Amino acid sequence: MSTNARAFAATAHGDQKYGAQPYVVHLDEVAEIVSSVDAGEPARAVAYLHDVLEDTSVTADVIERDFGPFVRRCVEIVTDPPGASRKDRKALLHERLKAVPESEKLALIVKAADRLANVRSSARDNPGLLSMYRKEHAAFRDAAFRPGLCDELWAEMERHLG
Repeated sequence: MSTNARAFAATAHGDQKYGAQPYVVHLDEVAEIVSSVDAGEPARAVAYLHDVLEDTSVTADVIERDFGPFVRRCVEIVTDPPGASRKDRKALLHERLKAVPESEKLALIVKAADRLANVRSSARDNPGLLSMYRKEHAAFRDAAFRPGLCDELWAEMERHLG
């Protein structure tokens, strides 16, 4: 499933870049982080697909058709909703993350892995972005952290964000 999801996402993102690199580099890092906590094959698929609704013309119906209703729901959970500003979008997203049911908690693992990948990249290449993530961290943690669920990802994130 994740091999198909990687190919699907790479095609959907096309020529988009993550910094100076092809977008798939970011997707590979998120999937690798998810794999490090043994979250399973559906989580790897969601890791590859986590930005397609937000950044491409792919629809949730297409994700469901190709990957099933569970993957669709998890991708929808981690996708930023529309909003006038980043602050508005993140506030709406955080409300959604707070309400994630136990049956879909792997979406929270993927969201933590995505944020960790972004934080790592910012620590290497973009201190301004790292500062933004520091400012957002308390609200993000309040929404997405669940004790015992990928604690090592949160610990690393907090080491970077101080």
